[in-house]
Amino acid sequence: MQALPLGLAVASVATAVSGAGLLLRRRAHVSATLMVFTGTGGVAAAVLLATGRDRLGEIVVAVVAAVLAPLALVTYPAAGWRHPADFAALAALLCGGVITTAYRTADVAALTALLQACVVLAHTWWRIEVATERRRALVWMALSLTVTTLTFGFVLFAAEGFSDPVLPALAVAVFALVGPAMYVGATLPDLVDVRGLVVRSVVGVVGLVTVMSVFVLGLALLHAIGFPEPNAGALALVAALSALALQPTRTVLRGVIDHLLFGERPDPLGAASRVAGTIGEDPVLALRAIREALVLPYAALVVDDERVASSGTETTHSRTLDLDGAGQLVVGLRPGDLAFSEPDEHVLRLTVPLLAQALRARALAADLIESRGQTITAVEEERRRLRRDLHDGLGPRLTGVAFTSDAASNLVHSDPAAAVELIAQLRSDTVQAIDEIRRMVYAMRPPALDELGLVPALRQRATGLRDRTGAAVTVDIRAPDDLPALPAAVEVAAYRIVVEALTNIARHSTSPSATVRLVAGEGRLDVEIADLGRGEPWRPGVGLASMRERAEELGGTLVAGPGPDGGRVTARLPLP
Repeated sequence: MQALPLGLAVASVATAVSGAGLLLRRRAHVSATLMVFTGTGGVAAAVLLATGRDRLGEIVVAVVAAVLAPLALVTYPAAGWRHPADFAALAALLCGGVITTAYRTADVAALTALLQACVVLAHTWWRIEVATERRRALVWMALSLTVTTLTFGFVLFAAEGFSDPVLPALAVAVFALVGPAMYVGATLPDLVDVRGLVVRSVVGVVGLVTVMSVFVLGLALLHAIGFPEPNAGALALVAALSALALQPTRTVLRGVIDHLLFGERPDPLGAASRVAGTIGEDPVLALRAIREALVLPYAALVVDDERVASSGTETTHSRTLDLDGAGQLVVGLRPGDLAFSEPDEHVLRLTVPLLAQALRARALAADLIESRGQTITAVEEERRRLRRDLHDGLGPRLTGVAFTSDAASNLVHSDPAAAVELIAQLRSDTVQAIDEIRRMVYAMRPPALDELGLVPALRQRATGLRDRTGAAVTVDIRAPDDLPALPAAVEVAAYRIVVEALTNIARHSTSPSATVRLVAGEGRLDVEIADLGRGEPWRPGVGLASMRERAEELGGTLVAGPGPDGGRVTARLPLP
């Protein structure tokens, strides 16, 4: 098969397959059907041209290129018939197709092709301006047409003077990109931000045109100074000098496009300074500062897959930055951007540690509020218990003491023996009231802590500990001699945790011994109680819950459970 028909076949097959894919996905029905006819007709024309039936092949090419293909473009992604602009575009394209098919001369074909291209361009531009839902699909089509047409022109420009048909065939094959682009636009319009592709395409094309212009200008200068046919070295020098214009052109053009789209870009270091100055307790203010500094459409903070703060309007394309384990920063890309520039990346890298610190402070503040609430609740519960014990226990007993003393006073002269009995009862009730008071005082803070200290009080409490069979349990309490003075709350919590753990060992374990270890350092008190019991599963009960609550009330932690060497309870209590 000859080169030119091969290029036509490649473009036609891609168009037909894309149209069939759209029909299978039930998208752009009219345009997809025309694409299938266009591709099928193109393949038929390629076969006719390759087999020497040029006249019939030219007729099919004219119908495909001047009628079917333009109609497929103006009816994509949905055909419009009622608006005058749609009707005028369809009528103009049909007239051009009829003229091209009827005359089939090079001049007529070129003129009608130019007019049809202008109609398609104007109609597509108008539809992009007025469209709402299908705008991105139209942009995909417009981008593919623009890129392929320009590539077609560049290849034909390069093929001038060559008799080999490979370059013209390659120029025709470039149009194979249009069909897949239309498929993506109708089915996956948000696969990539097409506006970013448009910006990059514009920058690339203008940069390429600039380099080519500088190269042609260099050749013209060589010709003007007496070198009409420069050698390979001169051509290489001109090409190298022309290539130097590419990067400055891209940088300047990108800056112009950014300025037109987003306005004046702030200085990166200044933006980072402003962001750092606004990051505080309120993450919304920090996100707003990041958006304003970098001209971003959207920014949000996500913690445990839950959005805790956001600013701006959410975009389709975004980038997620990890905040050192504290959460994630989600920032939306600007329209027309496929990635962040290096200055933007620099600002975001400076912002990430600050936001991570703010999130940690926010989490600590939330934990502090929760802990304070739990503490207040525990205090109120303790007050309620004391009120109940005083009202229901000590109050009636003291009332009875008062009544008994009055009765004894009345019987002192009339019945001394009965008065003596009442006085004995009065003494018994008073002793019980004193025991009740001692019990309440011990419940609030064991007196042994004030009389002996933490370690001696634990040794005293552990003396005589026996298991459920009556056998003695040996308790080894280890603590450094220089154990610092502990806050009252920590001292009580450590005492209660050790006593409860030893009680559980005596009740549930078969271990003949237990070890208690207390170590203070690095701003915390570590309390560990271990035994040598069998590693059976522990059932959570009131005792474990009570120990854990005492540790958490102080902002500490408690871990308890069986192990290969026996049971173990480890508590970490923070020290000021």
